[in-house]
Amino acid sequence: MSFTSLLKDTCTVRRFSEGVADAYGTPAKTWADYLTDQACRLEASTSGGHEFKVGAEVVVADNRLYIGLVDITEQDRVVINSITYEILLVENFADAATNQHKRCWLKVVR
Repeated sequence: MSFTSLLKDTCTVRRFSEGVADAYGTPAKTWADYLTDQACRLEASTSGGHEFKVGAEVVVADNRLYIGLVDITEQDRVVINSITYEILLVENFADAATNQHKRCWLKVVR
C-alpha cells in the first residue's frame, strides 16, 4: 500500500498576506489560498491531544494532518471541509534515502 493511497481528504493551504492599509495605515490581515486541492489525511487525536508550547502559551493540538512533500509551515493555515486549522508543528518523515511525507499537528481556529 502506498502513502498516496491513504490520502482520502483534500485541503487548501492558506498563507498570511498583508492586505490594503486601513484609515490608520495598518495593513489588513488576510489569509490567501496558497495551495489548493492538496491530497491529505486528517485524523483526530485519540489520546486527548498533544501539548505544544507556543510562545508563553501551552496549546493542545487535537488533530493530525498527513500530507505529501509540499511547501507548508507553522505560519500557514489549512482548510478542510470548510473548517480552518492552525498549524502548530510540521514534522518531516523519511526513509533511509529520501523524505516521504509531512505530519502537521493542528488546532481548530475559533
